[in-house]
Order: sequence, then C-alpha cells, then structure tokens
Amino acid sequence: MLIVHRGAQPSVDATAYVAPNAVLCGDVEVGPEARILFGAVLTAEDGRVVVGARTVVMENALVRGRLRTPAILGDDVLVGPHAHVNGAVVEDGAFLATGAAVFPGAVVGARSEVRIRAVVHVNSKLAPDMTVPIGWIAAGDPAQLFSPDRHDELWAVQEPLDFPGTVYGLARDATARERMTRQSAWFGAHLGDAAVS
Repeated sequence: MLIVHRGAQPSVDATAYVAPNAVLCGDVEVGPEARILFGAVLTAEDGRVVVGARTVVMENALVRGRLRTPAILGDDVLVGPHAHVNGAVVEDGAFLATGAAVFPGAVVGARSEVRIRAVVHVNSKLAPDMTVPIGWIAAGDPAQLFSPDRHDELWAVQEPLDFPGTVYGLARDATARERMTRQSAWFGAHLGDAAVS
C-alpha cells in the first residue's frame, strides 16, 4: 500500500517489487531492483526513506525516516525479518539479521553485519566490515562492542549519546507525559494520510 503523508508520495522504481501488504508511507524512494517483502513498513515520518539498488527489506521489517536523521539504505543491503532501522544510515553491502535494531543517528558501515537481535545505538558509528555479534550492542563513535552482561560499561558509553534528546527531543528527566504528548503529536500527522489511488 502506498500512502501520501505530509504531502509526499512514495516513489518506486519500475524494476522494484513491493509486496501487496507492505506499506510505503510518505517520502519513500525505492531504487532499482529493490525488493520490499510482505508486511514490511517504510514510513517517512518527517524525514526521507531511501532504499538503494538491489536492497531487500524482508518480512515485517520497519524502516522509519526522521527529519534530523533520514533512513538511508545503500545498495545491496539486506534488512532481515523483524529488523528495525529508525533514522539511520546503512551503507552499501551491509547485512542486518533478523530482529536487528539500528537507532536514530547511527551509521552501519559498508559490508558490516549486525547479527540476530543485535543493536546499533543512537548516534553510534559502526566502521566498515565490522560485525556486531548475536544479541550484542554497538555504542559510541567509533562504536565499541558490548555483550549484554556488560551493562555498566555500556552505560558509560551510551548515556552521553543522548537517547532521549535524539529520539524525543527532550531531556532525560522529562516525564512520560511530556514524552508521550510529543510522540502523540508527531504521529498525529498520520491523521491526514491518504492512500495513493
């Protein structure tokens, strides 16, 4: 389904494939020979989504573009089932496995691998040809790798990356009501959406 959002309509190259139950919403550009599979959602909230040549976004993956951090998938990228790319750059030839998550402001370097359920944290930069092991977290610029049991060490790198400021535009001590009022208004922009006929 193609949806007009904030006055922008998706653009799909004639050689690309978009599954009938995939959703492309707003300023989404799908390049040549790209494949958007069943249940995938590519939504340009208030920023672009660009999908490069021969890139495959697999079943039930989410790719979200943001104003300050558009979602850019390079050429020859694989975004695995249930993966989540939120306002991040994934460079040419990178591989995101099932359930991987890449957060706003992050960069996944060319030919890198983010394996099953691994995370690249906000504002983190993964060098080319790097691998984030299954279930691990990459954080920092340049990114360091942390196993899930190293929370204190991870937090020392993660805290200054400013997740709440990057994602919500709010200080860490903002209340849930402040966060969700802002999120509700942001997603409220979908009230004016219309399917492309």
